[in-house]
Amino acid sequence: MLKVGVLGAGHLGKIHLRLLQQSEKYELVGFYDENQENGEKVAKEFGYKQFSTIATLIHAVDVIDIVTPTLSHFKCAKVSIKSGKHVFIEKPISNTVAEAEEIIALAKEYNLKGQVGHVERFNPAFKATKNMIENPMFIETHRLAEFNPRGTDVPVVLDLMIHDIDAILSVVNSKVKDIHASGVSVISDTPDIANARIEFENGCVANLTASRISMKNMRKSRFFQKDAYISVDFLEKKCEVVKMKDAPEIPGDFDIILQNAEGVKKQIYFSNPDVEQNNAILDELESFADAINNDTTPVVTLEQATEALRVAYQIIDCFK
Repeated sequence: MLKVGVLGAGHLGKIHLRLLQQSEKYELVGFYDENQENGEKVAKEFGYKQFSTIATLIHAVDVIDIVTPTLSHFKCAKVSIKSGKHVFIEKPISNTVAEAEEIIALAKEYNLKGQVGHVERFNPAFKATKNMIENPMFIETHRLAEFNPRGTDVPVVLDLMIHDIDAILSVVNSKVKDIHASGVSVISDTPDIANARIEFENGCVANLTASRISMKNMRKSRFFQKDAYISVDFLEKKCEVVKMKDAPEIPGDFDIILQNAEGVKKQIYFSNPDVEQNNAILDELESFADAINNDTTPVVTLEQATEALRVAYQIIDCFK
């Protein structure tokens, strides 16, 4: 079992602490929180060991799980890596692309592994369909959330849309060619609603919408490709696959047949792949343990997370 320590005991940090304590792949050593009062409260309520400094916690573990505010990700990752520890960093990887690139360089220099918490990669509905998404040419995503003051210190692109940016980059095997975007600030100082159109070199187009002042929550993505349409509901953890194949000579009574202007007939098939329920946060943390123990590439690499951050900032630059 890998000895792990958590930096940050806020809302998400407490979730990480609980799951790491349950995990059979980690031994939770303890945590450090910059807010001493909050740390004492968490230690008292849940019984986790509270460390008085970052340095003493880092010294006691093999892996550091960074669940602090984004502004401090770089500082925490730098001191952890330089102390010879593997790092799991909550998304986004850091506050700037330059910081993210330095984290990559440090991890390589010290021969350590890093993974970033783009948790939707572990969403069971996405996992159930990912192997079916082949060369999509049009993608549409909607990620809408009811207002929550937590997270409004960053633009909605870094708070919400980055989940979909990362998921899209993981299935489109092509470089970004062009980006157009617009954003509107309604309650916060930074945009609360944003729409982006990402064009890739292979011709694929992705249209992303994110809002944190919606009346209801929604997290849906749709992938369109040759002879197939794949719908993923990240919130409800459901998916649907619609495929088209050449129609049989003699269709059955209940077969759905489409015929185009050229007279080509296609049969439509509907399927709902099995979605294995899981705890996505526990899965991402344990997949990182596997990558360390087996010396394999983490599911969400530092490089991939940096690319998602780069695209996010290209979108934000369009607002200026």
